[in-house]
Amino acid sequence: MVGKFERRKDTVQELTESAATHVGHIATIIAGAVRDVTREIGDWVSDGIEMREAAKKARDDEGEDKPVD
Repeated sequence: MVGKFERRKDTVQELTESAATHVGHIATIIAGAVRDVTREIGDWVSDGIEMREAAKKARDDEGEDKPVD
């Protein structure tokens, strides 16, 4: 027969293991979200850089068509 102390120990052990599992899953979800947000921000910054470079090239190309005095 299992004593009262051992039943409580088993309950605490199960709760602790369950909590650790759930916290691990939550941490994985958060890490994935941070990774995805970081990737999106990086892509957004890259788009901005590409647009700035394209605008500079357009300005430079526009200057080549003008006659030089």
